[in-house]
Amino acid sequence: MPTHEYAHRRLRQAIMVGSIRPGESLTIRGIAEAMESSPTPVREALRRLSSEGALKVLDNRRIMVPKMTADRFGELMALRAVLEQHGARRAVGHITERQIDRLAEIDRALDDAIARKDKATALLLNQEFHRTLYTANPDQMIMPMVESVWLQLGPFLGIAMEHVAQLYVVDRHQEAIAALRKRDEDAVAAAIAADIREGIGGFDRGAIENLLRLAGQ
Repeated sequence: MPTHEYAHRRLRQAIMVGSIRPGESLTIRGIAEAMESSPTPVREALRRLSSEGALKVLDNRRIMVPKMTADRFGELMALRAVLEQHGARRAVGHITERQIDRLAEIDRALDDAIARKDKATALLLNQEFHRTLYTANPDQMIMPMVESVWLQLGPFLGIAMEHVAQLYVVDRHQEAIAALRKRDEDAVAAAIAADIREGIGGFDRGAIENLLRLAGQ
């Protein structure tokens, strides 16, 4: 893998799983040293991530993960629900039984990660579940938009995982899998909407503002 692509993927994943906090500033030199890389591929990776809305370039040539607000969080969650229900509906007519079996495997691994309290792995597996579903549609064009939202929500997820003992109570993935086997488009979309709503999307404004205060936002 080219060095610039490796740098982009590694930084992207770190942001998406909340390893970098909102408001935390970064430098090209610091990142390059941490990744044992030269500044050039890191600079290109940061430029790409800035264009995706994951980073903000400051006047002093430092780079910062944008701070989260309750209003911004609400807008991102509403957008996520619309995009992902669309992606789920469009996948129903294309997904195979083998792909549905793969979703079941991912969900079992996700349950194991949750039982181990390995929240970072659980978050990655949750994203893999959703990505596998939406990309079952060979003509999908939605993943860049979905992943842009994930990127912008990722730093807040890191905060939530620090302060919230349990993010999910009902396994809506199982509901989605059952609906997919029946090719029930409405039920699949409803399960995905519930999955989004009952995770961090279920936090009310007061809870969001409290988490942001705890994180010093």
